Amino acid sequence: MATQYSICMISPDQGLREAARGALSAARSTVFSTIDGPIDAASGLAAAETADLVIADIDATQREQLIALQKLMIRLGGRTPVVVLTEAFDDAVGRWFLQIRVSDFLRKPVRTDDLLRACVKALRDARPDAETRARVLSFLAASGGAGATTLAIEAANQIAQAGSPAGESVCLVDLDFFGSACAEALDIEPRLDLSELGEEGERLDAQMLEVMLSKHTGGLTLLAARGRPGELVNVKPALIGRLLDTAAARFDHLIIDLPRVWTQYTDDVLAGSDRVYIVTDMTVPGLRAARRLAERVRDRGVTDATPGVIVNRFQTGLLFGSGLRRADVERALGAAFAGAVSNNYPLVREAIDRGVPLEAIKPGNNVSADLKRILFAAQAA
Repeated sequence: MATQYSICMISPDQGLREAARGALSAARSTVFSTIDGPIDAASGLAAAETADLVIADIDATQREQLIALQKLMIRLGGRTPVVVLTEAFDDAVGRWFLQIRVSDFLRKPVRTDDLLRACVKALRDARPDAETRARVLSFLAASGGAGATTLAIEAANQIAQAGSPAGESVCLVDLDFFGSACAEALDIEPRLDLSELGEEGERLDAQMLEVMLSKHTGGLTLLAARGRPGELVNVKPALIGRLLDTAAARFDHLIIDLPRVWTQYTDDVLAGSDRVYIVTDMTVPGLRAARRLAERVRDRGVTDATPGVIVNRFQTGLLFGSGLRRADVERALGAAFAGAVSNNYPLVREAIDRGVPLEAIKPGNNVSADLKRILFAAQAA
């Protein structure tokens, strides 16, 4: 489970302090405190020395505040990451921030989701062995009907079953707002109401998130909205970022089912993923589409995670006379090939019709076993 972290903010701006408190206090295992006043005049700066992370809101045009920031960095001695917020600075000040080794600096006005993301990154960089946020796996279909949703659901179940004795938490997130594939497959009511969150998710907090989670009888938690087929769904990336950051603070693992069509928020989701899986079927067009998509994701440079291709409904021997074999698949996909999942359509169809995980119908089935090998081989790498 995640370690508890303390974050201390130094700022003369009450509105900014309260906005940051709302965003950061929503994070699971996070304690937020403030030191009120400008950094060069605030009392009680010693409290910052006991924090795990410090946010310093300064006026970079004031020499006194720059000197006070430098003194604070010396007092912290590199033990504590510092994120700086400032309204105006030039290239020289930016280089100076790097020289005194601040972890990050953001230009005001700053969005709370950007601040949360910067804090999470600073904590992770300062303590690379510590688990400071959820592990995020994203599933993306190379073509329609490839089975990405089925594998995302199964992945969530596999990781939940393999959790620690303390009970690691897993949330399946359906970001395809045109349909409700995850909710339909699990036969549960989607409860996420995007209209309640605000245009950029500014009204979302931990309490509201809890209300919008759907619980499956098998123990899986789903975050999904009711499908809106035939409508133009315009969801801002900022809203999705806020939604996922809040969920990542609540759960140990997020399994994301992305829409096949590229959206405004796809790049941001991929950028925040620890692992990206592209799902395709075992056909020549499917393999070609998967390879192109893997190359596109890699070339866009939005994520450090190497996309892996999962070939779904894999059959040994010939496939419809096409002559495709595992060696052909490996040659076609190269290093992007993450593994294959056996074809067991009757089992998958029954699970979907009954709204239950595959393991509930047949424990130890070949689909679950194949996916488990792929998931945990990647985690061990």
